[in-house]
Amino acid sequence: MIRVMLPAHLRTLARVSGEVSLDLKGAITQRSLLNALEARYPALRGTIRDHVTQARRPFVRFFACEQDLSLDSPDAPLPDAVAAGAEPFLVVGAIAGG
Repeated sequence: MIRVMLPAHLRTLARVSGEVSLDLKGAITQRSLLNALEARYPALRGTIRDHVTQARRPFVRFFACEQDLSLDSPDAPLPDAVAAGAEPFLVVGAIAGG
């Protein structure tokens, strides 16, 4: 099981509390994880990635194993600890301002 931590506003939208668990088959990538997340929680479609381009939204970041994965290829394998469920995949809302 893949563990996913969502920010509070996305947990509210998806109507979940705490961590989300996903059972993925095949390669564990950002794309496969986000596809499974949006399939299970349709209210999240378009909030993390653009509807058309599937590109990550500008103020959303991805972290795992103390690494920023936001700029990695969506098809790059996620760290083994995430694939094994030992570490969560974090979706974080970035904060901007001056």
